[in-house]
Amino acid sequence: MFYIYPTHQNMTNKQKDKKSILRNINNDDDLFLSSQIGGWVYILKSKKDGHLYVGSTKNLRKRLQEHNLGLIRSTKSRRPFELVYYEAYKSEKDARLRESRLK
Repeated sequence: MFYIYPTHQNMTNKQKDKKSILRNINNDDDLFLSSQIGGWVYILKSKKDGHLYVGSTKNLRKRLQEHNLGLIRSTKSRRPFELVYYEAYKSEKDARLRESRLK
């Protein structure tokens, strides 16, 4: 089972309102989500050449920063990146399985 979270720029107004409500309830949506999520699958788009990259991680925010700082060897030459899609999974194993299927 997985949850799909579109990036903020791809959200409808209704989805943005729902996300705002969650933030107001929790005051920290990362804390709310991190207690329920074991892994993430994400798709990045290179702003340099438009190339798409699929990956998985336990910490989505940290991993995106690592890609954009050039700390990931496989994507270093394609920086900078924007997050275009992501899915959250209850287990890291499920996230890695989904990543392999997308590739």
